Order: sequence, then C-alpha cells, then structure tokens
Amino acid sequence: MEVYHFRNGLQRTVRKLREGTLVVGFIGGSITDGRTGYSWAEPVLSWLVAQFPHARIVAENAAIGATGSDLAVFRAQRDLIDRGCDLVFVEFAVNDAGEAAEKRRRTREGLLRKLLAGEGRDVVLVYTFAQPLYADMMRERMPETIADFEILAEYYGLPSVWMGLHALNEVRAGGMRWEEWLPDSIHPQHRGSLSYAQSVIAFLERELLTAPSPGAIPTGDARPPALDAKHWESATALPFSQVRTQGPWVVRRWLNMPWIDYALSTAAPGARLSFTFEGRMLALGFDFGAASAEFRYRLDQGEWLPVVRDRPSWCGQAGWYRLAVLADDLPSLQHECEVEVIHGDRPECTGTNFNLALIGVVK
Repeated sequence: MEVYHFRNGLQRTVRKLREGTLVVGFIGGSITDGRTGYSWAEPVLSWLVAQFPHARIVAENAAIGATGSDLAVFRAQRDLIDRGCDLVFVEFAVNDAGEAAEKRRRTREGLLRKLLAGEGRDVVLVYTFAQPLYADMMRERMPETIADFEILAEYYGLPSVWMGLHALNEVRAGGMRWEEWLPDSIHPQHRGSLSYAQSVIAFLERELLTAPSPGAIPTGDARPPALDAKHWESATALPFSQVRTQGPWVVRRWLNMPWIDYALSTAAPGARLSFTFEGRMLALGFDFGAASAEFRYRLDQGEWLPVVRDRPSWCGQAGWYRLAVLADDLPSLQHECEVEVIHGDRPECTGTNFNLALIGVVK
C-alpha cells in the first residue's frame, strides 16, 4: 500500500502561484472542517504561505462535519467553483464509507466531473481514517471506500494522498501514540491533524518544488467520458420561488450556518409544500437536529412514505446540514413531490422545526 499516487501534475496551481494568487479549496467532513481551528488544512496553508511568500494564499474551507459527497455535489458550485478555487482537496473516504457502493460512485464521480468541468481546477483526493478501516489496513488491504476512490483517481488522472496510512505508519513506527492521533477513533486533534498535514505537505513539496509530475489534470473537453452514466454532475437546486405552500411558512435568511443562504421554514405539524421538478433524482437538505420535525412525502400522487431519521446524541438540537435522498433512478421526466410536516412521535423527536435548505435535483 502506498501513501502517494502522483499521476498528473498541479500545473494550474504552479501557474497561479507564479501569477501571485492561489485560491485553495477544501471539501470533506468533520476531519477537514475548519471551524475547529486545527484541522490538517491549517498546517498545509501555513506551509504554502511560508514557501511562496510572494503569493497571496486564499483559503476556502467548505468542509462540514457529518456530510458526504452527495451533499457536496450540490454545494460545489456555490462553495468552491464560484469562489474561484484553483486547487481543491476532496476528503470523503470516511463519511462515504457507510453508503451503498453504487450511490457513492455516482455522487463522487458527479462531484469530480463538476470540479473538472469548463476551465476546471487541480483536484487532489485525500483519504483519512476511521476505526472501521483498521482491520483491512493492518492486513495490507485497501478498504473498499478508498479503493472505489482510487478507481476514479486513476481514470481521471488525479493525484491522491492516503493521509490515514501515513498516520498509521507513524504510529506503527513509534513516532506518535494512538491517543495523540485519534482519541475518539475518528477525529484527530492537534497532533493527528499535523500528521495528516505532513503527508500532504510532502506531496506538495514534490509537486510544486522538487519533482513536478508531467502532464496536466484533464479538465473541460479533455475529461474522459463518465464511468457511470448516472453520475450526479448535473445536480442543481430548485429555487424556493417554485415551491407551493399550505400553512405557516417563512423563507428566512439563514444566520445559523454559513453554508445555507435561505431556509424554507415552519414549526407547524400538518404544514405542506409541493413542487414539480424534472429529473431522475430528488433530495432534500435540512438544518437538522433533535428538535427537527419528521415528514412524509409522495411522488406523482403515489403512496405517502414516512421519513424516519436517527438523531445521534452528538447532533444537538440543530446545526447538522443533513441530506435526505427521496428518490433515485426515476424516469427522467417531470414529477410532482408533496411533503407534509409531522412530529415523528418518538421520544428522541424533541421539536417540530422543519428548516428546508435545499431541494436538490439530478437530471
């Protein structure tokens, strides 16, 4: 097993550094989330600033805890592309691990194709660690969630850094204690984040300074055809202006989370909304927590289907940007969706807040 796969070089990054401004994007889960102040992204940014003092380094950390590549496909345009990112690190090996292999292939390829579309940008895949990956790695086997990512990395010519393997090797060599790395089996603190960063810094040192890889990451028309025809590259958001409501609803500027601009909001059980959309996949995104309502929905006048979501103790009353995929593999036609807010009728459902942040459609 190798920590580094260099593949194509970071030619756009080199050019932008030479021109004087580099915008670096990060997207992933809690391991990359910048709100801790000590994620692995911080030492990487410090290294870039120290090595290239003539250049202005701009950081766009769009990682959100407890989110996967499915939500990231819908966020990529707003939080990375529109902000001019030249170099993007993608970290979803851990948070996608619990998804069905078919779904994560579609969401990941959709995200990568979206990032590489048009003018594109340099993209580096980074793989972190969680305890369920331990058994495979100790047997020198690549866990399935990482192997699936490597298929895409090889196909699209993207470099990758297995940060989790680098850190595990450091522990096995006696250079770092396990509790310094992962005190809760998934989230590195300062020391573990530094270990992750050191592997990325070593990668960047080679690619930007000592031995750059030849070739450019294929973008725009140079991208190869998709591996999975049902990838999510066409993921878009349906505007709230196209939603019909019944009951007390408010479109609120959402001040609670920087990743959400507006939420369609109610706290009234029985309130309804409906909309039409054209596509084969439908998902709803929420500011979710223990105080959130549940809901039921139906498509095209069909059977009403209840949604029952777990509420882990760590999620709090709100603050989890959570995606619920209602349908995939629909006929790519016009459909109608109806939603009704319900309490949930379980002790762990402590409120009826229904804060809809995203109506996501894939054509």
